Amino acid sequence: MFYSLGHGVLVPLSRLLYRPTIEGKENVPLDGGVILASNHLSFIDSIAIPLVSPRKVRFLAKEEYWTGDGVKGLLQKGFFTAVGMVPVNRQSPTAAQESLDKGLEVLKAGDAFGIYPEGTRSRDGSLYRGRTGVAWLALNAQVPVVPVGLIGTQDIQPVGARFPRLAKVTVRFGTPIGVEAYQGLPAGRARRQLTDDVMDAIAALTGQQRVNAYNDVPGEVSED
Repeated sequence: MFYSLGHGVLVPLSRLLYRPTIEGKENVPLDGGVILASNHLSFIDSIAIPLVSPRKVRFLAKEEYWTGDGVKGLLQKGFFTAVGMVPVNRQSPTAAQESLDKGLEVLKAGDAFGIYPEGTRSRDGSLYRGRTGVAWLALNAQVPVVPVGLIGTQDIQPVGARFPRLAKVTVRFGTPIGVEAYQGLPAGRARRQLTDDVMDAIAALTGQQRVNAYNDVPGEVSED
């Protein structure tokens, strides 16, 4: 109920306010498990992609968003449910694997799962090396990966900003990358090669400067 009502309100409202440019929606399979792997520039990314995708996309979010009290807690829970978020305990010592397991459940149920291979937001706008969790999911669930390029979302809610701002946003859905070509490779090599190919596709969509290093932020959990 929360998703149907919230999506019905948020989609037309977001398009009225932001008028996003959306390219390649036809590249997103309309049924079956699929991973949408995107660059990550802002907190708003996990809301922007589900609002423009041709199908429901599930992202992970910290479970505290579902445990608040009073009216604020109810509204917060309703909002994150409305945009398709899945709660996960990010304070757990096994949070990285638990997050991947949650994603695998979504994919095996035949749904679309959103992930950021960089692991955390890029503070400088560069595109960092991808972590292999995206490939682990794709190979285990035997589903394609659709690369997604976000441009301009960092201007909607820059790091440290309390409220969203109006900004020009472009969302590009790239050609799906199947897992068939990686099946004969050793497991570790297959994960690394698939992840690198996904990051190359994202870079082609966004034009971001590449950094051959992981984007590590103290205190944040990534999937590797």
